[in-house]
Amino acid sequence: MSATDREADRGSPAPAGASWALGSVVAELRAAAPDTGGARRPLGRRPALPSREVLVGIARDLRAAFFPAHFGPPDLTDEGTDYFVGRTLDAALLALHEQIRRGLGFSRDLDARELARREGRAAEIVRDFVAGLPAARALLETDVRAAFEGDPAATSIDEAVFCYPGITAIFHHRIAHLLYTLGVPLIPRILSEIAHAETGIDIHPGAHIGASFFIDHGTGVVIGETCRIGDRVRLYQGVTLGAKSFPLDGGGNPIKGIDRHPIVEDNVVVYAGATILGRITIGHGSSIGGNVWLTRSVPPNSQISQAKVRSDVFEDGGGI
Repeated sequence: MSATDREADRGSPAPAGASWALGSVVAELRAAAPDTGGARRPLGRRPALPSREVLVGIARDLRAAFFPAHFGPPDLTDEGTDYFVGRTLDAALLALHEQIRRGLGFSRDLDARELARREGRAAEIVRDFVAGLPAARALLETDVRAAFEGDPAATSIDEAVFCYPGITAIFHHRIAHLLYTLGVPLIPRILSEIAHAETGIDIHPGAHIGASFFIDHGTGVVIGETCRIGDRVRLYQGVTLGAKSFPLDGGGNPIKGIDRHPIVEDNVVVYAGATILGRITIGHGSSIGGNVWLTRSVPPNSQISQAKVRSDVFEDGGGI
């Protein structure tokens, strides 16, 4: 909504004599953030940034292309499905090209040669992205099947596709991860945060996640950038696959780009509230119990749980 639209929505003019001293406030706001890059550049040199709103629409169109029977028009016929998918993909990819073009140059000023190189690189990325979509869709099909088969409350695959936040989150991740592997800056993270805001599930686009992945319930799940998750892994709400600590360089700044999150092998179940930290390995076939705090590797087929809680019953004041 523009400032003009907001003015119209207020329905009445500002009260007589109203003054907000905006000149000094704006100057103070500018002074309070001297190192925000593009915000300090002259308007003529400020690059256009990617648009979150446009990326929401792109994700919506890609989901409709992946699941036309669920998210396409209600009157879609079998004969019209391919046309709908092609048209929807074309619109999404044209919009994505522009967003990638913006993303490639958002952090620095570009001269004419760099601008031309950015245009070519954006087109190349979109071509590679399109080529990767069938594999991403095939992986997503295994995720949907895992959700249906892994939850006794699921009455149909359609219900999982329409309703499950884990499916929404992993759909965004499959798309964002593909862009991440193609070297696209910023946009993969925006796509993952769109899903995070909608579902409460926070998956970094850099995480590598195998087939048949299922997040049940989902709220509060966190999966870090360098996680490697195998096939047929199931997580419940509140699970964290995070980093234990951040090594610092000589200047006291966190060292970037190191593997710092867990490896979860095939056929692992992690129950609600478990926290698994650091570059450790959870061996295949293991079960990690609820609310476990784990900072060491465990071998295959491990059963990890909290220490047994003691429970005593006292009557008539006994035990006091």
